[in-house]
Amino acid sequence: MARPVTSSAGITGVQKAAILLIALGPERSATIFKHLKEEEIEELTLEIANTRSVTPQLKEAVINEFYEVCLAQQYIAEGGIGYAKELLEKALGADKALDVIGKLTASLQVKPFEFVRKTEASQLFNFIQDEHPQTIALILAYLNPGQAAMIVSALPPDRQADVAKRVAMMDRTSPEVIKEVEKVLESKLSSLVNQDYTIIGGVDAVVEILNTVDRSTEKHIMETLEIDEPELADEIRKKMFVFEDILLLDDRAIQRVLRDVDNTDLAMALKSANEQVQTAVFNNLSKRLAVMIKEDMEFMGPVRMKDVEEAQQKIVNTIRRLEDSAEIVISRGGGDEIVV
Repeated sequence: MARPVTSSAGITGVQKAAILLIALGPERSATIFKHLKEEEIEELTLEIANTRSVTPQLKEAVINEFYEVCLAQQYIAEGGIGYAKELLEKALGADKALDVIGKLTASLQVKPFEFVRKTEASQLFNFIQDEHPQTIALILAYLNPGQAAMIVSALPPDRQADVAKRVAMMDRTSPEVIKEVEKVLESKLSSLVNQDYTIIGGVDAVVEILNTVDRSTEKHIMETLEIDEPELADEIRKKMFVFEDILLLDDRAIQRVLRDVDNTDLAMALKSANEQVQTAVFNNLSKRLAVMIKEDMEFMGPVRMKDVEEAQQKIVNTIRRLEDSAEIVISRGGGDEIVV
């Protein structure tokens, strides 16, 4: 039976979330649902359905609490927990500030090395360049790809591949180790590190870094890994440039790539591509050839995903070959376009 919600006493987190979504309205709530897990959507939908009415006072209280938590998270992101507490005390008063911070610390996980991400990469490099490669790898795994790429590029060539390998092979790091490294780096946030083991690094992390460094650094690291860790190098290479990254090429580069691509492979590769990728490709074909490729895609019917991936990989290999020969340029992260 549907139940009215008239008092804030005993209100659960799910009930508060449901009240907030009701207050936000269907359009904004639908946008939020896109970022939730299926079970969370089901739980919230049921709670909303069972909430018959909400008093204006309760609705206002829930919205205010949501605003205060968002405000605190913003302050923490800007300057850490101490900074957040100071600003919240000025905005809400000491008691309210402690209450909001208390609610957050029960569930908020502030990412380790937060203070490091606010440091210039050149300054950070000077600070950590003499550290053990494993320590450097741990720090890089927590940085954004742009910062990490600049630091990797600045390392001596004989250390670049070693550090990249350590980032890729990193799996779980105990909170005690993270705290010790943060302490050495004069961390202000070590007390907030999650006491459970923190998963960082891995192949995806090193791929992001390699996709951002300059091409010569990337080639050196990959060539070294191919000798020392061939399986790891192969796994990294497969993830470094995917078919959808064709959007990183300008029209002239796409046209050059398409000249070396078999039409059958192109039709197969586009079969599962998103509309943006298809548009980019078709816009760089003649009208007659574009129509022919579209007809081939339609007439081939259902295809195996394995065949699509193989066709896409052929085109990716063509792109990398043309980049190596300096016939095309891939626009890389951080605003750099490196011709190799």
